[in-house]
Amino acid sequence: MTDTLVFYSEPDPFEVWRDALLPHLGDHVRIEKAGAVTDPEAVRFALVWMPPAGFFAGYRNLELVINLGAGVDRLVARDDLPDVPITRLSDPEMGRMMAGFVLFSVLRHARDIPNFQAAQTRREWAYKHPRGASETTVAVLGLGELGALAATEIARQGYDTHGWATRPKDLEGVTVHTGDDALGGLLAIADIVVCMLPLTSGTGNLMDEAAFAAMKPGAAFVNVSRGAVVDEPALVEALRSGHLSGATLDVFAAEPLPADSPLWTLPGVLITPHLASVALPKSAAPQIAANIRAVQTGGEVINQVSRVRGY
Repeated sequence: MTDTLVFYSEPDPFEVWRDALLPHLGDHVRIEKAGAVTDPEAVRFALVWMPPAGFFAGYRNLELVINLGAGVDRLVARDDLPDVPITRLSDPEMGRMMAGFVLFSVLRHARDIPNFQAAQTRREWAYKHPRGASETTVAVLGLGELGALAATEIARQGYDTHGWATRPKDLEGVTVHTGDDALGGLLAIADIVVCMLPLTSGTGNLMDEAAFAAMKPGAAFVNVSRGAVVDEPALVEALRSGHLSGATLDVFAAEPLPADSPLWTLPGVLITPHLASVALPKSAAPQIAANIRAVQTGGEVINQVSRVRGY
């Protein structure tokens, strides 16, 4: 009996992922879309992004669950997850994509682009002299694999770059701050705060009213981590009051962002639909196939995540 990999993702095209994986899996694994599985008993592997409740119950012989992305907090929080290894994707292309998006977001605020966009709607030639990169302080909260890459890219552009992490790290051009006691002081000096924290029991609503109040008046906020890390009503108030000059937001507590959210129309706010970094089939396929072969041969599974920590 040929082992089966079941695929489920609403936003990702099944055919593209299937065609990327086939050269690496050959005839050893059948790849089938959820809802069209021919033999549920043969399913040993699942490649998924936010499957519906009860999804895993139909596959009693699962031995590996692969999350279609780097963030696994929503997956490991489920109560129907089987007791098998859970892995995330750690793809260099995803890292570069995230670093590029974060740099774009930093440049958007550092170069006062929201002001020029607003002036354009008024047909106003609103010259504002640019600041040098070294005069702008950027704080990256979260220096995991993606956060560290983004921080070093920001530093490479000449910005006064700081990072906040749970433990010390040595990153070229980045001043690293550690521990809860350091967060308030870092927020107070940053012109732009970039949130790249994983969602854990300790980071939920970390960016709350007190955190936004601690930020420098006129600072900008960027969130590419998880919506639940941010207290959205507190963010809305900080923007409405003018304490924050703007924000670039890729993730939200509820997705899609509800049409009645005030974030849609607040000045200086850019909304993007959770696309800062996504898995790319051709570059991610070798890693996925390697983990599948490891399960089949008794080898070591890489990029396995902790159910307790969520990363």
